[in-house]
Parts: sequence; structure tokens; C-alpha cells
Amino acid sequence: MPKSIKVYNTLTGEKDTLKPLKGKKVNLFVCGPTVYDFLHIGNGRTYVLFDNFVKYLKHMGYTVFYLQNITDIDDKIIMRAREKGVEAKDLARAFEKTYLEDMKSLGVTSVNKYARATDYIRQITSQVTRLMEKGFAYQLEDGIYFEISKFKGYGKLSGRTALQAEDSVSRIDYAKDKRNRGDFCVWKYEMPGEPSWPAPFGRGRPGWHIEDTAITEKFFGPQYDIHGGAIDLVFPHHEAEITQMEALSGKKPLAKYWMHGGFLTVNGQKMAKSGGNMVPIRDFLQRYSKEQMRFWISKSLWHSPLDYSESTMIEIRSSLERIEEFLWKLKNYKSKSKTSLEDIKTIKNYINNDWEALADDFNTPQAFAHVFDLIKAVNTLISQDALGNKEAKEIVKFFDQINKIFGIINEAKLKKQAIPAEVMQLVAQREEFRKNLEWQKADGARLEIAKYGYTIEDTQNGPLLKKL
Repeated sequence: MPKSIKVYNTLTGEKDTLKPLKGKKVNLFVCGPTVYDFLHIGNGRTYVLFDNFVKYLKHMGYTVFYLQNITDIDDKIIMRAREKGVEAKDLARAFEKTYLEDMKSLGVTSVNKYARATDYIRQITSQVTRLMEKGFAYQLEDGIYFEISKFKGYGKLSGRTALQAEDSVSRIDYAKDKRNRGDFCVWKYEMPGEPSWPAPFGRGRPGWHIEDTAITEKFFGPQYDIHGGAIDLVFPHHEAEITQMEALSGKKPLAKYWMHGGFLTVNGQKMAKSGGNMVPIRDFLQRYSKEQMRFWISKSLWHSPLDYSESTMIEIRSSLERIEEFLWKLKNYKSKSKTSLEDIKTIKNYINNDWEALADDFNTPQAFAHVFDLIKAVNTLISQDALGNKEAKEIVKFFDQINKIFGIINEAKLKKQAIPAEVMQLVAQREEFRKNLEWQKADGARLEIAKYGYTIEDTQNGPLLKKL
């Protein structure tokens, strides 16, 4: 196994060696959803990516606490609730439920804590109070704003301080009396018909950015190891988080490593409601299995763009079937041969290369390339009766480890594909026919075996079944 792990860090612009603040304990925070609608496959990519990464870290011996917020109060929620004629809280709870259902459907199981913003109003108002006391925040008629000119480090994550035309974020705070164009609201004063909470500086509700720092300070303190999210959150959301927390604590950095998943497109086009190409996770899972979705996401480098198309998913289905067929073959493999030392070395090299690729910026495209190289090499050994039972079991164990990380193989499906007793009986009968030189009856048994969806190859170690 590799001795160190490197990840691309948005903050430094380089692949940095992972060195947690406390030994092998990793505190990870990932921005969760704003629960006002069904989640789409772009959201799904982010959450599967970090689910994979956390499971990988655990496999490598790290203890991980994975924290995720749920934005359950926001302008978008209030607006959608008005459109539907329901209370904002009820709308948020309904879509929080669908979000958690989607995560379960995708096999996302690594999150330790989902933290609703509205459960941490006390921590949020504490941060706003302290920002005002330290002179970083000021009051306007509609709310309290952070003055970015007071914080010298503003812009260090994204390399800029102003919104650009291509930015996909929409939650920008507009107020005519703001001191700087980029100043953002940390507390919005109460408006008629909107949810609100009491605070020392006036009843209202939290701004979007401050809920995250209030929640992470509650669980991790002013600093932690990794902050994750989609790349469209780098500016202004994550920039604002850094600004708030580092202004409050005076400690830098807020998070040591910043990991941002790449954009997702549909047939080469940006996914957007206006373009009519939004794909909800639950609609996607009507067409494809969760294993296919996870494999599609996992095969791509996590911070590179990912495109969804029908042709891509056909390739994904084919590749997964190749892995499943290989594993089925190995799990039903019996041999009297022994693997040569040279072939043992070859197998170990492919497995070691896979783990090395994952340790180098979680390079899943390279890692899965090694997986398919391994499959090709081992299939050749099987066809030559040159693979021993011990090595076959070790390869199955390796795939079990990979599957615990990526969740791409349906184990129940493989178990259901166990060779039926009728087929095994036909195989035994055919062997008897062959021993007695009853070739016509042996051929008849082969044809009967084919009716069950299997073909048979004769090797020096006995018959080898394959799925048609």
C-alpha cells in the first residue's frame, strides 16, 4: 500500500500530501443541498465522489468524520414555497426527505452527520455578533453585511474578488448602500410572511454563507482538514466561508485542503432548467442501476468535467458487465494448477499500481485502467490453465476491497448468478460420457447446458463453465 496520499488542493493549486491536523483523523465538511427541489445528477456526482473518497480514506486506515449541512432556509426555498402555496418549513422538510432517499438509493452511506441550518441558529447569531464586535460587519436597512475590504485575504481561494459572467451561482446579495460590491449578507432582517428567528441585533434569518462556518465551528472548531463541494461554489460561497471564519478566529487556513468536483454536462451542454436538460437523480435511476451511476461517476477524474450521454452509459454498462462476468468466473473457478512466480508478480503489480493511482490525487481513471489490465491478464491465465486457486481468491478479495470503496458491483446479483444445480449435474454427466467415449451423449449434454445460458470449455484441469 502507498505510504502517502496526494490530493489536488484548490487553495494551493497543487497536489498536496494529505497530512491531517491530528494524526490519521480527518474532519471533512461538504456543502449539502438547498432543499427546495429534487436533486439532479450534478449534485449526485458531488455526493458519490466524496462518498468514494471517504470510504477510500477509511480503507487506508484513516478515521473520518464526514459532516454535511442541509440548507433548509434560503431565498430559493421561500420563493418556491410561495409558488406552491405552502409553508417554507414544510417544503424544506419534504425535499430534505427526497434528498436522503436519493442518497440511500445511490448507496451514499459515509456521512456521519447531516446538520440542518435552522438547528444552529444560536451558533449563527453568535458568529454574526462576534463579526460585528470585531468590526468586520455593518448594518443596513435590510440586514447585516460582511465588509470584504476589512479582510486582506479575500479572494485567495478563487484568485478574484468579483463575480464573473460565467459564474453559475445566483444567490448574490444586492443592496444599494453596500460599502463594497462584493459585501455579502450574514443576517437578513425579518420580512412579512418569511420565517425568522430572534437575535440580539434584530429578528431575521441567516445569510447563505454563514450557516456553514457556524456548523463547522460547532463540530470542528475554527480549523479542520478538508472542505469539499462542487466547483461552482468556489466563488463566492467558499470564499465567503474562509473570510468569515478566519476573520473571527485569526487562524489560517479555515480548511487545509479544498477539494472541488468538476462540472457535469449533458450531451456536451451545460445542465440547466432553462435548457430543459436537467436530469433528476430519481429519473436517472429509473433507467440505470445505482452501480452503473456510481461507475460512471467513479471512472472520471474527480476534478475534471464529466459528460452524460446515452452512448457513454452504453459503454459504462458494457464495462460493468465485463467486470461482473470476470468475477462470476473467478468465484466459480476451481483448478489443480499453480500460478507461476512470474505471473504472481504480474498480478501483484497490477494491484499495487491500482492503489498507487488512487493515492496520487485519487486518480480513478488510471486505477480502473489497471483493473481492466488485470482482468485481461487473468483471463489469459485462466484460458491457459495457469491460474492457481490461491491467486484467484486473492484477486476476488481485491475486487471486494474496490467494491467497498466504489459500490459498483451488485453482490446480490452475482450471488443469484450462482451455477444452478441442474447445470452442475449436466457437467458431471458430460464428464462421465467423455470418460466412456460417448461423444454424442457428451455433445447432447453440452447443448442442454447451453439452454441454461452457459458454455463449457475443456481444460487439463477439467471443464470450465462460462456464461453466454
